Amino acid sequence: MNLKNFDSEISNAIDKELERQRTHIELIASENFASRAVMEAQGSVLTNKYAEGYSGKRYYGGCENVDVVETIAIERLCQLFNAKFANVQPHSGASANLAAYNAILLPGDKILGMSLDAGGHLTHGYKVNFSGKIYQAVNYGLTADGFIDYDKVEEIALNELPNVIVAGASAYPRIIDFKRFREIADKVTQKAGRQCFFMVDMAHIAGLVAAGLHPNPIEYADIVTSTTHKTLRGPRGGIILTNDEALAKKINSSVFPGCQGGPLMHVIAAKAVAFKEALDPSFKVYAKQIVANCQALANELKKLGYKLVSNGTDNHLILVDIYGSVGVTGKKAESILHAVNITTNKNAIPGDTQKPTVTSGLRLGTAAMTTRGFKEAEMVKVANWIDRALRNKDNEEELAKIQAEVVELMKKHPYLAD
Repeated sequence: MNLKNFDSEISNAIDKELERQRTHIELIASENFASRAVMEAQGSVLTNKYAEGYSGKRYYGGCENVDVVETIAIERLCQLFNAKFANVQPHSGASANLAAYNAILLPGDKILGMSLDAGGHLTHGYKVNFSGKIYQAVNYGLTADGFIDYDKVEEIALNELPNVIVAGASAYPRIIDFKRFREIADKVTQKAGRQCFFMVDMAHIAGLVAAGLHPNPIEYADIVTSTTHKTLRGPRGGIILTNDEALAKKINSSVFPGCQGGPLMHVIAAKAVAFKEALDPSFKVYAKQIVANCQALANELKKLGYKLVSNGTDNHLILVDIYGSVGVTGKKAESILHAVNITTNKNAIPGDTQKPTVTSGLRLGTAAMTTRGFKEAEMVKVANWIDRALRNKDNEEELAKIQAEVVELMKKHPYLAD
């Protein structure tokens, strides 16, 4: 019995999503296209196996094969990021952050992380998230020109004396100085008379770190968390790294049984495949193209009169002040661009005056379309399509023309799963 015959409703929705992915330019910075090998592993019989615990120490029988899978995933991950210890069981980046906090903090302890409107993540202390409910949360922001103000971070940290400082972001286009964050955490430790941990959430930049295009946080952080999709181009999931053996034991206990039950062995297998792909020299070529494409997109948008947070990018994403540039909110811009087969997401910008559900900004990323074979020339086209669409938002004929041009280009860049 196959899916199409048994459940046509779900089968049809999947088919429509496949068609959307084939025909749309994907600019959401947190998305990518996994390889056929990754998807084959994730869709394997490993989905049937329950394997609470860790390799060699399971609470179920019949785990000899999944033990091999998890061990390989850990070994490859440690090699990829030059780490001594790794946990590959977190179901997501948020799960990884929850487990990391649980390993080092008590309820009521204090987190210092980047504010959401400055580009931080929900799990870095936002008030409606578990990180802002279980723990005290204080935030740091950006300078007026859109960069992390490390002096201000230090001032806040020495005043608030947090138990952990979190670096990393979901919408920050610049290199992060992990060494400086480490120095700040050490100063807090000295002043507070107890350890201030330094944690990095590298979910967005993991692929760039793996390729040597961004400093490796494992050299400075007590704990590093990440997702395995985004720039790393694997399945949706989370990981945790550390070089501290005692901390590694706490993290393992925090993941299981602290925060999760059985691991998703089919996803761990897919993670292992993605790590092997990232260890191949071709991945560095790919990652360099991601950055080159993003800079080409940024430069063309600036030529067209758009304001960018920090005036550019060092990585895979840019944050555009759409409202300040063309008088269109992020929500409206997202809708207009979707109508011409360009997928983006609205995003808050520093000092945003719009509601979080509306926003003044648009976040654009190049990892996914680099996977599809886009280079600088295609990104220049994309920038001009974005501009044409937003400036002709009420011209249905012009929007139809842009959509047709987009679809025609996408025919030249087939989906990897085809």
